[in-house]
Amino acid sequence: MWLQVRSFAALLLGTFLMMVGTGLGNVLIPLRASAEGWSSTTIAWIGTAYAVAFTTGCLLTPLFVRRVGHIRVFAILQTLLAASMLLLALVPHPFAWAAFRAVGGLTLVGGYMVVESWLNERVDNSNRGTIFAAYMIVSMSGVAAGQFILPLGDIMNETLFMVAAIAFGAALIPVALSVAPAPQPLTQVRIDARALFRRSPVAVVGSFLAGVIFGNWIYFGPLYGKAMGLSATGIAAMLTAAMVGGMVFQVPFGKLSDRFDRRYVMALAGAIGVAISIAMIVIAPTEPTSIIAGMFALGSVLFTIYALNVAHANDQADADEFIQVSGGLLIVYGIGNMVGPQLGGRLMDVMGPNGFFVAMGGVYALYGLYALWRSIRTTAIHPSLRPDFQIIPVLSTTTPETLNMDARTADEDQSRLSPAQKTRSRRHSATPSPGNGRRL
Repeated sequence: MWLQVRSFAALLLGTFLMMVGTGLGNVLIPLRASAEGWSSTTIAWIGTAYAVAFTTGCLLTPLFVRRVGHIRVFAILQTLLAASMLLLALVPHPFAWAAFRAVGGLTLVGGYMVVESWLNERVDNSNRGTIFAAYMIVSMSGVAAGQFILPLGDIMNETLFMVAAIAFGAALIPVALSVAPAPQPLTQVRIDARALFRRSPVAVVGSFLAGVIFGNWIYFGPLYGKAMGLSATGIAAMLTAAMVGGMVFQVPFGKLSDRFDRRYVMALAGAIGVAISIAMIVIAPTEPTSIIAGMFALGSVLFTIYALNVAHANDQADADEFIQVSGGLLIVYGIGNMVGPQLGGRLMDVMGPNGFFVAMGGVYALYGLYALWRSIRTTAIHPSLRPDFQIIPVLSTTTPETLNMDARTADEDQSRLSPAQKTRSRRHSATPSPGNGRRL
């Protein structure tokens, strides 16, 4: 494995440095905004500006790359990204921060898409699993490392913003010096929302609600930790515990969804999210270990439900439609990210720290109930006719290019090359296809 990873170590180093800056920024920005005395609703608008720009960047970055090339785009984006972090420290005003975070969201997604497109040039069926695993390990390690930089500085001065900016700027060095050939053009996401909804309503609605949940988490999770009295180290540990919980529990949830109707498992995940939210409100833990344990448990469904949505949607798709379907769901998820901060911010303004879990529990309830309702209305595809669940560790930086490293892309590539393989991969020889009106 090391020999395979070493050949693209420079690109992984660039990814790690970007993730360090992202992890630090994600926890630093809401905490500094709160320390400035801004309301949760104000912070929510900053989060929404970022989510709008990040999702828009998924659509615009491929156009920029086609116009001027990968390296030039990456250099410009990393420069603007580092500058946006420095400007946050220089101009601590809500309107300015919303604008700077919009710049940061647009440039950050572009940077990730360029690096991922280079990694995708190294992907084939023999090393796809290795590269994807290495990328996700590096990504999650970078986010965790960035979060644990927070205790090393004072959120009220410029130092931590400078460190994040340095990380983003340093990411340019290994990527710019990479001897890897220029990759193919980036994935251009095209979404047919009506067709996607006809194919799998529960996956579309579920992806939107999963985005609402994660949008609330990314901005108000750190503020919940602060309100409950956690130190900077405790907040970093809490956020990391949720990520670890998500990675640990994706496997058992995935195995369950391979054996039973995925919508039942989605309903179960929603019920668990509601139960954890209620428990955190009723128990109101104050000990750091209890809060971190609660967030580990929450992570079991926080980072899992989006992968269930994708798996369910692809149960209805042909092998050559994975990128189209999953890319469309990612845009829907991004739209949910725009809404999440608005919900959490307003509830926290009214209810204090409990508002965070009221928002989480309410959306989890909608997620689970809708999945259960759909399971009652239509029958499930038999497990033998469905592709296996694949882990998708959704971070705040997941882009359409990330999907190209997924194992299911191999099936899509093979189906394009071999009509015989495409015929064998179609799963509905005895079952009505989505095109024949099947709606799950």
